[in-house]
Amino acid sequence: MDSTVPMPPDLREFLASLREGTGPVADSLQGWFEPGEEIVVARAPGRLDVMGGIADYSGSLVLQLPTAEATFAAVRKEKDRTLRIVSCSPDADAPPRAFAMPVKEMLAGEASRYDLCRSYFQRGPEDRWAAYVVGAVLVLMKEKGVQFDGGLRVAVASRVPEGKGVASSAALEVASMAAIAELVGLALDPVEMAILCQKVENLVVGAPCGVMDQITAACGREGQLLALLCQPADLLGHVAIPPGIAFWGIDSGIRHAVSGADYTSVRVGAFMGYRIIAERAGLKTYPADARQVVTVEDGRWKGYLANIAPPIFERQFAPHLPTTLEGRRFLEQYHGTTDPVTRVMPERTYAVFQPTAHAVYEHARVNKYRELLGGPADNESLAALGRLMVESHESYSACGLGSDGTDLLVDLVRTSGPASGLFGAKITGGGSGGTVAILGRAEAGEEVHRIARRYAERTGRRLHVFAGSSDGAATTGCYHFRL
Repeated sequence: MDSTVPMPPDLREFLASLREGTGPVADSLQGWFEPGEEIVVARAPGRLDVMGGIADYSGSLVLQLPTAEATFAAVRKEKDRTLRIVSCSPDADAPPRAFAMPVKEMLAGEASRYDLCRSYFQRGPEDRWAAYVVGAVLVLMKEKGVQFDGGLRVAVASRVPEGKGVASSAALEVASMAAIAELVGLALDPVEMAILCQKVENLVVGAPCGVMDQITAACGREGQLLALLCQPADLLGHVAIPPGIAFWGIDSGIRHAVSGADYTSVRVGAFMGYRIIAERAGLKTYPADARQVVTVEDGRWKGYLANIAPPIFERQFAPHLPTTLEGRRFLEQYHGTTDPVTRVMPERTYAVFQPTAHAVYEHARVNKYRELLGGPADNESLAALGRLMVESHESYSACGLGSDGTDLLVDLVRTSGPASGLFGAKITGGGSGGTVAILGRAEAGEEVHRIARRYAERTGRRLHVFAGSSDGAATTGCYHFRL
């Protein structure tokens, strides 16, 4: 799928590292590919979660901006049945990481089970980064029937900072899978590719994420917000960012991980809430399918928490949801949840009400946000957008997913306020640190950088400012080159 759009400059720099030995990762890639070899190269961006965040797994609408920062993957076939991967960073102080595994032993027969592959990479942290690439190979084999006569040689390089809540893992998965699929002649619909990459994250890496990250990395468009209804992956299109306004992200310097206990426990609590609501709505048998249509007093709703209107939630369900509930008591009464990637731990006590309520109200907030973006970009509308972001931020904190750093950044933005061209900010992605998204006038970029400098001075943390955006992997396409 050779692209019909101009090659992004950062991808051109990556190719120069491969072909000419120039650029920030050239030393790490020296000798990895030989002159005359044919390679396939793909690019996928990270994402800035403007609205929606952790409500994705409950069926919410989400609005996501692909970042200017991206991850690159270059692949070629190997004659021997070995998968060899090198990962390099533009940070001169970060040495390259290398990984190799025999395809026959690790990716064929009984060893191709997802649980065994996941266990292999969970044994220690040193090789866990390679699970995202190995997982792409394994998922293509198991889900699409791809056969590899030999092995693969893969080089990846990323400008998407890791652990910042901007979907660095999704960018790596999508770039790797796009390049490998192109290499073997497999045409993948972009949404299908994103769903396959979610399987990598859930089944091989073991992180219980939704699909919004992967779809943004695959389908995002420069300068537009991707609108995704996560039921389970209904791409509604792209929302133009009105002229004169912009979004930024400031990394708090607090490492974020969707596999962390906080994110997982909030997700479990939301699915526990859904199970209790389904029971009260008259579904007396265990709901095997979260998409099942359930009857309520004001009509019928497709069984996602996000589809419950706030007034119905408040009147019919909220009074019956416990603030917290011990896992053992829940399992005794309800036996389990509909979530395929988490499980209720009997010995744990989970917050139930707030994670459930967050999904209901966040979906309403995101729909209102999308509506406001279609109107005039005047101060009144921008103030309303900013209030929705702050409400989302406060709801994250109520779920237990806040952090001192992200709270400080939001406060600094609110202090600067409309007089400085800034209207709102919120924690993003899985929370518990990571990056804060900021809304403001397009000319407020210097104020954003000033806030970042003040934050760094007060906390001593190294951080990154995200500005601008870029196209997803589907628009950029793949490139075939002979070195």
